[in-house]
Amino acid sequence: MVRAASGLRLVLTALSRTSSRRVVSKAGQGVSAACGVTVTIGCQGGPGALDIVICMPAPVLEACNRRPVSPPPVWFMRQAGRYMEEYRRIRAEHSILEICKTPRLAAEVTLQPIEVLDVDAAIIFADLLLPFEPMGLQLEFLPGEGPLIRNPVRSPSDVEELETRHVQELDYVAEAISEVKKLMNGRVPLIGFVGAPFTLASYMIEGGASRNYVRTKSLMHHDPKTWNRLLEKIVEVLIPYAASQVSHGADVIQVFDSWVGALTPADYERHLLPHSRTLIRAIQSTGVPVIHFSTGGGTFLPLLHQAGGDVLGVDWRVRIDEAWASIEHGAAIQGNLDPVALFAPLDVLRRSVHDILKRVNGRPGFIFNLGHGILPETPVENVKAVVKMVREYPD
Repeated sequence: MVRAASGLRLVLTALSRTSSRRVVSKAGQGVSAACGVTVTIGCQGGPGALDIVICMPAPVLEACNRRPVSPPPVWFMRQAGRYMEEYRRIRAEHSILEICKTPRLAAEVTLQPIEVLDVDAAIIFADLLLPFEPMGLQLEFLPGEGPLIRNPVRSPSDVEELETRHVQELDYVAEAISEVKKLMNGRVPLIGFVGAPFTLASYMIEGGASRNYVRTKSLMHHDPKTWNRLLEKIVEVLIPYAASQVSHGADVIQVFDSWVGALTPADYERHLLPHSRTLIRAIQSTGVPVIHFSTGGGTFLPLLHQAGGDVLGVDWRVRIDEAWASIEHGAAIQGNLDPVALFAPLDVLRRSVHDILKRVNGRPGFIFNLGHGILPETPVENVKAVVKMVREYPD
């Protein structure tokens, strides 16, 4: 408590890495909102005290808007996953789809890394491919093999049969977001996400993961009309899906283009960029920042930047300072530790973390992350160590 010369009392409460605030109200009647520090001024012991708000948004949100933050915020893609014992206990009793479709379980898994790692953001536990089911595709997750689509999209008639009117079937994700927001009570921001058009289209066409995307690229080159219709339908579903996540409390949306590195820059510019731009602009119109993440896109980062996003997420195959310079620092940047570096001895890991931070050199608009998701065998203690290394790095 600090005593003011006027005889009023000044109480400053700092909520580290939070996204909550108290709005102006009579003393004791504050309401949670989206901010981070509360200043209370009122007569000593008097009944008429008021809360005066100094709004200091969470570091992740500040970084998304390229405002100075020190130390930089840190979170990890796939921070809730099989490398954590807490997650493995739940997975022993439930499938991935069961967890995703049960808001209570999805919320519990989402919160696990917040407690264990003390990261600066939560990301809702869901899967990129969940929109497939309301579109009429039969989605399964096979043990040890990943996703399988029983009725892949291979022809113009397959594309025309895809449904776009049943996005409300994904409301379980929105319910999980609401549950997480309630349980976190403003501790850190919550990130929602969707898959990017190319990544979802490739899964639809290939019927699962692929090494060379022959069917996907063949459709793209041989039948551009059908290709564009497919991507239009995907975007038509993703826009309200993302908007629902925002309306239920997501503070940021990340767009994952996990397989876009399979394309040439020319093919991306011609066949994908317009669709990704439509999606990203629509999400931005909801009022939240968008993180546009890709893997393998290091050779055409300026094109990915043209597609949009407040933050460009990059993988470990590019030096982060060079990646940022390639877009003339026109957006914030997120990345980009090699996920396998988390298996290295701590001195080697520290050197890798420090190299990224040195290259960023304190420029506003940086979010520390991996270049892709945490791998299942990753030592939890090493992930915790990275959080500490980022926070203790000299300014």
